[in-house]
Amino acid sequence: MTTTSLSLTELLAALGTPERVTALKGIRRGIERECLRITPEGTLAQTDHPRSLGSALTHANITTDYSESLLEFITPATDSIESLIEQLGDIHRHTIHHLGEERIWPLSMPCFVGDEESIRLAQYGSSNIGRMKTLYRQGLKNRYGSLMQVIAGVHFNFSMPDSFWCEWQDLVGEGCCSQRFISDKYMGLIRNVYRFGWLVPYLFGASPAICDSFLKGRKSSLPFQKTGKGTLYLPYATALRLSDLGYTNSAQAGLKISHDSLPAYVSSLRRAINTHDPDFARIGVKVNGEYRQLNDNVLQLENELYAPIRPKRTPRSGEKPSDALEQRGIEYIELRTVDVNPFTPFGIEVGQIRFFDLFLVWCLLRPSPVLSDDEVARNRRNQNKVVLEGRRPGLTLEDEQGNAIGLKEYGLKLFDELAEVAALLDRCCGRNRYRETLAMHREKLLDPEQTYSARLLKQLLSSGQDNGCFGDALASRYREEMLAGELQYWDEAYFAGEARDSLAKQRERERSDSLSFDDFLADYFGTRQTTV
Repeated sequence: MTTTSLSLTELLAALGTPERVTALKGIRRGIERECLRITPEGTLAQTDHPRSLGSALTHANITTDYSESLLEFITPATDSIESLIEQLGDIHRHTIHHLGEERIWPLSMPCFVGDEESIRLAQYGSSNIGRMKTLYRQGLKNRYGSLMQVIAGVHFNFSMPDSFWCEWQDLVGEGCCSQRFISDKYMGLIRNVYRFGWLVPYLFGASPAICDSFLKGRKSSLPFQKTGKGTLYLPYATALRLSDLGYTNSAQAGLKISHDSLPAYVSSLRRAINTHDPDFARIGVKVNGEYRQLNDNVLQLENELYAPIRPKRTPRSGEKPSDALEQRGIEYIELRTVDVNPFTPFGIEVGQIRFFDLFLVWCLLRPSPVLSDDEVARNRRNQNKVVLEGRRPGLTLEDEQGNAIGLKEYGLKLFDELAEVAALLDRCCGRNRYRETLAMHREKLLDPEQTYSARLLKQLLSSGQDNGCFGDALASRYREEMLAGELQYWDEAYFAGEARDSLAKQRERERSDSLSFDDFLADYFGTRQTTV
């Protein structure tokens, strides 16, 4: 029997036998949470990344994203949801003690931004790799502007345990822990996230409003309404972060990144990295001795590709992500469509994590044929509808066959399938937590007012409050809570050691560089000319 002949129900039944079900224990998860540092006045912080936190280049848990003020908190992968939240909370609590009067912005869409020049590029020291990281950000600024780059999100990293893969492969007569099998199934998961990923912004989108400073006088075709002194919103929006207001690359519109298989994905990604773009060429690469971007291709690096979900493999030192994937296959999946949850200090809560477990296991086990061009376009239409008007009464989407279907009806139909996965995971764990989680989020389909986006917008409209005032008040409240809280997983010795070691690693990288920056870049991109 092959997996292609197994329905979802049959596969779940086969995996749910007493001798196999325990193989589902050990799902590993990690979180990357982005957040802006803000001043007591509610504006973007202009200070350097605190040295007392360690090196943003080499710290395992505390780094920066695009901007010097855009923090990124990274947990290690763990198979315990409780430990995951404790780790994320500890990173927040430790960090807040090193920010002085600054606070952490609790929303995905940024606070008031005066102008683009107030958004400082992240700095990583004088090593070649550190300079490359900053230059990459300079390229993003020159290509798209800085405003789009200070939108914050939460990335959810997910992988299944080796024991699970061995059981599944045994079911279909494959060799135990075949990396090709694992990568193929993860690519199927990714395709299903493209099909059904609209559920994530519907349930957890929390960016229905923006500060009008974000538009900076640019015209938008979206029919915004206004509240307070300067807040723009769409009445049924769920996640404006994921709309065209957010990080997009119009030059990528013509790229066809294949998700048919891992080799096809890597090949199409490399093609994008090596595709010359005439608009970016007009910016120039190195002009009058100063770099403006890493190169003038559609993508400077793999990371520039906008994608709601990515296959990942931890690269070795100096290794390109695509090379790591090609050589060693997919290690884990990164879900990137999660807004910062403003209703918790840490940007994500346990109920979301359990739902992501459910959703991603379901996407993994559900049949997942390759995506046709028509289906790709249909999935994109569904996603755009949900992020802009997902709570609109009577909103219709398109199902897998292209037929019109009400969002609520479609969601409930999918939740019926998710219920089968919840039962399996509960059988594995010996509790009813996954079924309880599913029931809790099912209520959001029945009553859209329970979604994060509706709750946030209701607070703004009922009080006449600006998005900025709402976020500012939460930032102050969460700061006090975190200052008063105690570390739960790590201790201060851990963070002190990590800060010290990360600074030492940065210094060592700076000392050990033997190439000029020009030669380093040429080596990295394979364009260095050698003489005999």
